[in-house]
Amino acid sequence: MGVKPPPSGATGGPPDTIRHFGRAVLRWYRQHGRHDLPWQVKGDPYRVWVSEIMLQQTQVATVIPFYERFIRRFPDVVTLARARVDTVLSYWTGLGYYARARNLHRAARIILKEHDGVFPDEFGSVLALPGIGKSTAGAILSLASDQRHPILDGNVRRVLARYFAVAGETSRKDIQAALWQHAEAVLPKRDTLAAPFNQAMMDLGALVCTRSKPQCRVCPLVGNCQAYALGTPDAFPTRGNKPARPTREVTFIILTDPKGRVLLERRPASGIWGGLWGFPECSLGETPVHWCQHRFHIRATGSAALPVMHHGFTHYVLKIHPQPLRVSHAAGAKIEGRDRVWLYPGAPGRRGLAAPIKQLLEQLDKKHE
Repeated sequence: MGVKPPPSGATGGPPDTIRHFGRAVLRWYRQHGRHDLPWQVKGDPYRVWVSEIMLQQTQVATVIPFYERFIRRFPDVVTLARARVDTVLSYWTGLGYYARARNLHRAARIILKEHDGVFPDEFGSVLALPGIGKSTAGAILSLASDQRHPILDGNVRRVLARYFAVAGETSRKDIQAALWQHAEAVLPKRDTLAAPFNQAMMDLGALVCTRSKPQCRVCPLVGNCQAYALGTPDAFPTRGNKPARPTREVTFIILTDPKGRVLLERRPASGIWGGLWGFPECSLGETPVHWCQHRFHIRATGSAALPVMHHGFTHYVLKIHPQPLRVSHAAGAKIEGRDRVWLYPGAPGRRGLAAPIKQLLEQLDKKHE
């Protein structure tokens, strides 16, 4: 529409506009918000915490079945803290961004050790836990305990950036600071209204003020929304030009023994798929049979490669070349250890698996049926 966005502002706006904002959002939430989500349990910060971590970069519809399975297995902080990290990761398999699960487990152990297994109710203590930032801490304490804290997740950032016409990429510190000031300004002063208001803001961004094609005509804030008045709601928040994602290639070495078992090894704790179990990897420049002899000091026999797979990450695409190799019983016994295990493709046990690994195991299992 050709209208240049105005510069960002750091003030909350006129008092009458701010009061209208809160009333309108809460009124909309009572009629149209989501009130039956499984983690909406007042007084249970553990369940809110798990949901908030799962909802980072993941939509509600995707999270719900994972959340319900996770809570059945780990109903409280103590159970989670005492579980093996492999077990925790296995319940996260398919949800992605596995650092979230590792941080959740680490935080649970800290809570058990330093807070006697009781989720802390002080903002600084919550913020100090692994994997929890300012917005997540505020969400947990407001939604579970009626504490007055603003939040600024992706949905809320979008609503505020459009309502106040805050121009600039939200990754910039000055833009973040301006949005935090707006979030504090519009948050109702009564503690008991913080929970419904914050949930309303998240719902409004997810259901109405969507990233593309926002439904401005049914938005409760449309009357005072500066981006709508400019005719350019889609221009806020400012989006940077994302470069094309590069492609990285790797060969998965699928070692199979005479029993039909395959070798999985635990990946390093850091890096992609940290702590998960997967197939050994070699670069494309290496011959799989020679690599296997050099890495494991065993002889292997090659067979036809499986179809190439592609798996997308935020910053690149991984092109996977699955290469099956066969080894003898004696060779297989030489390389099994604490972080390497032979298992049947259809019975990986309670181990965290990245999506491509799980998919390949399912293919191998069907092949041997």
